[in-house]
Amino acid sequence: MRVLFDTNIILDFLEKRTPFNEAADRLFEACDKTIISGFIAAQSIADIFYILRKDYGIEERKNMLLGICELMSIVGFGKEQIIAALTNEDFTDLEDCIQVECAKAINAAYIITRNIEDFTASLVPAILPEDFLAMQGNE
Repeated sequence: MRVLFDTNIILDFLEKRTPFNEAADRLFEACDKTIISGFIAAQSIADIFYILRKDYGIEERKNMLLGICELMSIVGFGKEQIIAALTNEDFTDLEDCIQVECAKAINAAYIITRNIEDFTASLVPAILPEDFLAMQGNE
C-alpha cells in the first residue's frame, strides 16, 4: 500500500517528539519491512532541512535526510502540480495542497498526518498515524 507521509510525521520520527514518535517509529518500521510503501513529497525534504537548523548542524541534517531518502521514495512535482495547487479553491495552505497533489500523483491510499483537518477537501483521505496503524493491525 502506498502512503504519503506529511512533514509532521517525519519530524516526529527524526526529533523523537514525545508522544508522537511512538507511532512514527512504528510507521517507519513498517516501511523498512516493506509492509507499506512510504513516500515523502520533495518539498518536505527542504522544509525539514530548514526546520531542523536550530537543533542540528548541516552535516547532521544531511545525514538524517539521507536516511529518510534511503527508506522512502521521494515524490517530485512540477508545473502541473503547482498550478493545480495554486488554483485549488478548497485549500488555503499551499504546502498542504502540494502534499495532496503528490499523493494523487502516486495513487496513495492515504496521507498520514497529525493534521487531518487540513486535508478535509483532499481526494486522498488523510488519516492519523494511530488510526492507520490500528487499521493495519500494528497497534
